Amino acid sequence: MRRDQDAITNGLTLPHSSGAAEGAVTRAKAIKRAMYGRANLDLLRKRILAQN
Repeated sequence: MRRDQDAITNGLTLPHSSGAAEGAVTRAKAIKRAMYGRANLDLLRKRILAQN
């Protein structure tokens, strides 16, 4: 935590957050892992867009 002191301070004091972007990345990675070896990027894109 000492190494990330600036990031922690900014996260607690600034009005904006990257939480929504982090959530979207986590969902995309979960979908990608679930369909590992089944298809290409086109299907992954369709599945991600279909969930929103």
